[in-house]
Amino acid sequence: MPDGGDAVLDVRGLKTVFRTRGGEVHAVNRVSFHLNRGELLGVVGESGSGKSVTMMSLIGLLPSPPAEVRAGEVWLGGRDILKISARDLREVRGAKVGFVFQDPMTSLNPVFQVGFQIMEPLIRHMGLSKDQARKRAVELLDLVGIPDASSRLDSYPHQFSGGMRQRVMIAIALACDPDVLIADEPTTALDVTIQAQILELVKELRQKLGMAIIWITHDLGVIAGIADRVMVMYGGQVVEHGPVKALFARPQHPYTRALLKTVPSLTGAREARLQVIEGQPPIMMEDPTSCPFAPRCAHAFLRCEEENPLRRAVDDKTLLKGHDVACHWEAVNG
Repeated sequence: MPDGGDAVLDVRGLKTVFRTRGGEVHAVNRVSFHLNRGELLGVVGESGSGKSVTMMSLIGLLPSPPAEVRAGEVWLGGRDILKISARDLREVRGAKVGFVFQDPMTSLNPVFQVGFQIMEPLIRHMGLSKDQARKRAVELLDLVGIPDASSRLDSYPHQFSGGMRQRVMIAIALACDPDVLIADEPTTALDVTIQAQILELVKELRQKLGMAIIWITHDLGVIAGIADRVMVMYGGQVVEHGPVKALFARPQHPYTRALLKTVPSLTGAREARLQVIEGQPPIMMEDPTSCPFAPRCAHAFLRCEEENPLRRAVDDKTLLKGHDVACHWEAVNG
């Protein structure tokens, strides 16, 4: 396991495809990463880069068919959960890995009271009685900042605001004290004020519970404020990975630098204009044999079109420890 065996999650060479009438879509291509206990890993990239599909592949949340996890290993709790039975995998979901989905409006079942939806995993995975589960559910709602928790258990999702529904989703994900919490753009559907409240809640919960978190987002500002490490994805691959301070201070991949330039400046300079990344995302109908960013990259040369770069360490300086990049141009000019 990476980092002296402190990794609670270790993903190696994950590959996921979707079988369609038009052919196979290579959505995730040899993705590897680890997650240490108590840390927050930010996963960034534009829409279609493979962020959500990667994380859903880990715990069998993709419909099969059309999805197929074709290769890789996912080590959690001393076993490769890609190799376990569907029944055992259902026990992993919720008990070992909590998942907070993007849209709180549709993630909760509208016909069941929120108390039932929180109590269900407690009864199923932890063997609590109904009374014990109800008591724990009240504690969880209180933990995520929902006032008058005991009476709100009997409310239905439509009786909560969007921000409160997302808090309920977090309570459900935390119900069984999972080792890993995966949050898939959990603040995207919320207004800015509620986003800030949810982010503060996650920071508090992380301090109290010490769990490992994967935070998927396209918002680099959010990642700068909460993450320990960042993983940048493009075309279903990890193109750069490193400590958040190092990656923001010295981004190595042309795509990472382009992403950072799309973030609005707070300097107030009138001449500062938002930049765009020219070109279109790749159509991933074939197993990639070239750099997926090459058609949009100003630094691309012949090797980029002929060979898909492997991730390599940037250097051994203290600031850049654990910083790696998949780029031929950086390998020559870095």
